[in-house]
Amino acid sequence: MSAERGDEVGVIAGVRLTGADRVDPFGDDPVDVHVRGGVIADIAPAGALPARGTVVDGAGGWLLPGLRDHHVHTVQWALTAQRTPLGDVASAVEAASVMGRAPVLDDGRRIGTGFRDAFWADAPTLDLLDAATGEVPTYLINADVHSVWLNSAAFRRESIAPTADGILREEPAFEISRRLNDLEPAAVDRYVVAALDRAASRGVTGIVDLDMAWNADAWARRVAAGFDAVRVAFGVYPEFLERAVAEGLATGDALDPRGLIRVGSLKVITDGSLGTRTAACSHPYPDDPHNTGVMTVAPEDLRALMVRATGAGLSCAIHAIGDVANSHALDAFAATGATGTIEHAQLVAHADIPRFARLGVGASVQPEHAIDDRDLTDSVWSAQTALPYPLRSLADSGANLLFGSDAPVSPLDPWAAMAAAVHRTRGGREPWRPDQGLSAAIALAASTAGGSLTGSALEPGGTADLVVVDKDPLTATDPELRTTRAAATILAGRLTHIDG
Repeated sequence: MSAERGDEVGVIAGVRLTGADRVDPFGDDPVDVHVRGGVIADIAPAGALPARGTVVDGAGGWLLPGLRDHHVHTVQWALTAQRTPLGDVASAVEAASVMGRAPVLDDGRRIGTGFRDAFWADAPTLDLLDAATGEVPTYLINADVHSVWLNSAAFRRESIAPTADGILREEPAFEISRRLNDLEPAAVDRYVVAALDRAASRGVTGIVDLDMAWNADAWARRVAAGFDAVRVAFGVYPEFLERAVAEGLATGDALDPRGLIRVGSLKVITDGSLGTRTAACSHPYPDDPHNTGVMTVAPEDLRALMVRATGAGLSCAIHAIGDVANSHALDAFAATGATGTIEHAQLVAHADIPRFARLGVGASVQPEHAIDDRDLTDSVWSAQTALPYPLRSLADSGANLLFGSDAPVSPLDPWAAMAAAVHRTRGGREPWRPDQGLSAAIALAASTAGGSLTGSALEPGGTADLVVVDKDPLTATDPELRTTRAAATILAGRLTHIDG
């Protein structure tokens, strides 16, 4: 009988081992990996030991640790499947026209997602969007989620005074996204389950969920309904910090008997974004000599939040994109003794690069953003003296890199992240800043649960979060990495995906 999703795996037969920290005597010879009780029980030459239980035919593919996306906005990402894609629109006029023809959702709204106005020659305006969309409430969410373009009907529906250009930025934009995401729970959960099943089909066994909501109840509800596709660590935002403390939630605590759902970190957004031109930088943006971005949380307030979280047993995940924001975040880690990560680290001062390793702060980065933003970085950040997307510099300094997608900002696809990190290109263009490219071994390690060269060993006693793929990621080209096929994904010894 062929293996099926949900089966407990006994043997993964005829696979080759690969991984950043692999130490074994097998070379390229196929092996059988025996699994018992959710852990790797033994690794032996193919056929050397009798098979017990369900057999997954590895067919000569490569076995590696299950992959993890360390930064996902799960509900926002899952709902993109119901929204009008705007990633390819080339102007404000085109975006407005597309939304004028977009389907109206069941709640009477049109919602588009993924526009990048920083690349447009023309500017969004309220009048332009009104002319194209009329009285149907219409919302266009920027690819970076830090701004939303609304028409007058949408402003009225939200009881918000319209802005001259129709754009809301930073916290007002986040509030709009929260409202748009606040749908009937059963419907949202269906979209989330479907999206994470697709992630499992790409070899993903874990995510860090940073939805801007109270995530504990949502994940408890999903697990109670049978969710079992990936491991989840969920973030807590400042407005929910006291609730988390009152409920005794600490980083690493499990919410379910199997330990699939765990408490993650306090998530604090301290500055804006590159695409919205609000990331806090030391030099002004070229289109406005008075604009150096925004610090959305004052340094003293950030320290207070981190002290409170640390005292309650929560690690900290601090959003910092511009170099000024990164400096303040590192200062706060140094002053408070907090543990955790800086999320994004897209522009980092030279003097701050070694501080990540020195302070034990993980660099939770999104390599595909570098490829998406390469032209924008070369223009909007052309006057900056700090390092943009300094992956190699961070790795060389000893920083612990953790890869993610920031989905829906980039697709949840760890193979794309690895390809971007190693090859610094996409679609055949010349590599961008290739000196900041990583080795394939480091990129693979950063895409696992551990995120370090010693975090994901394929050895007896290791947790059986595994994926069988059709290519060796340590030798694959950029196109090969991006088209890697996961033949089987295994979570704690149980199949969450199998081809065929």
